[in-house]
Amino acid sequence: MASPALDWLYSTQLYGIKLGLDNVHKLLEAMSLPQEGMKFIHVAGTNGKGSTCAFMHAILKESGIQAGLFTSPHLVRFNERIRDTEREISDEELEAGLEKIRTLVADWDPHPTFFEIALAVALDWFRLRGLGWVVLETGLGGRLDATNAIIPEVSVLTRIGMDHREQLGDTLAKIAGEKAGIIKRGVPVVSSAQDEAALRVIERTAKSLKAPFTLVDGPLTNVKLGLMGPHQAWNAAVALEALREAGIRVPAVVLEAALQNVHWAGRFHSLEKGQVVVDGAHNGDAALALAWTWKTEYPGQKATIIFGGSSGKDLVDVMWPLAEIAERWVLTPFQSPRSVPVSDLSEALAEAMTDTDGDVESMEARSLDDAYEVARQFPERILITGSLFLVGEFLSNVSATGTYQPSAQ
Repeated sequence: MASPALDWLYSTQLYGIKLGLDNVHKLLEAMSLPQEGMKFIHVAGTNGKGSTCAFMHAILKESGIQAGLFTSPHLVRFNERIRDTEREISDEELEAGLEKIRTLVADWDPHPTFFEIALAVALDWFRLRGLGWVVLETGLGGRLDATNAIIPEVSVLTRIGMDHREQLGDTLAKIAGEKAGIIKRGVPVVSSAQDEAALRVIERTAKSLKAPFTLVDGPLTNVKLGLMGPHQAWNAAVALEALREAGIRVPAVVLEAALQNVHWAGRFHSLEKGQVVVDGAHNGDAALALAWTWKTEYPGQKATIIFGGSSGKDLVDVMWPLAEIAERWVLTPFQSPRSVPVSDLSEALAEAMTDTDGDVESMEARSLDDAYEVARQFPERILITGSLFLVGEFLSNVSATGTYQPSAQ
């Protein structure tokens, strides 16, 4: 539906990303948020944040615990960012929540950012829904992220890698320092396995703040997961340990049902009877996990890869791990100002393929519709990846029956 309030929210993107907590503290205080007694599990990291949050939320749901979930970005609709164990926030509820904030901050200088407003809308809706628990995913970084205005029951760090270098730092230690900024004095910390440089920073930060620290040193075994890929067993293990630290004990039968039923769109998401897979891998570590999952699920099979990239990403770093599973590449733009031109994608692919054996066919498309039509001519499964924006555009054109309907039709 047309939404003047949502249009207003998107207009606040003109204010850009402003890392810092002063304005979000002001906004939440003005709205008496968060509600007293509401408990949070706060999740930061580079890869696996969304899946780990999805695992925790599914377990809470299966346990009969009413809990909110705040994540970003969305793939198709903004409403995806804000949900509880029953449903997403409705269009009408979102409109009402945004109008309340729009009136409140009309004359503020500095004006709250897009993400600060999104967080406030979520916390307000969680209060209206009477939720006792919230799983809260950071947006960018951790230390200066708007979500860091809350005090959680548990702080969770998923795998940390090299991404958002301009904002967070050019070394793994610097990025880990920003992510570890969610650690609070005396609040338990749960971390996935990390590279040594990141782990040292996390351990040092936890020790300085007297925050009990747990390192998850192995994947969850002997449980079938609803999310595909060996790396998801690590995310599930982190989720379970975080809930334990929060004091939530889960019977085995509940855990098994929850982990089997979890769904997280855009993460090795299979469509069209398994002939199409979409995955929003947009950095090197995510691409490694994607290639690992592909080889596990489809051993010996190659993919026709439809690839689109976002500006600000190391595209060579993303493409290189995928070369091992690529039969051919179809390079495409997508409908976003951040879409990298196809000519730049071709240059990145040539660099990524420098040290690989043999030639792999690559083609350039004018649009996602065009790329999909080209890819369908070949017998291999189609893998759509490189950017969450690309995945979101594809999913927005998937019909109720699970088939892609070109936007031109």
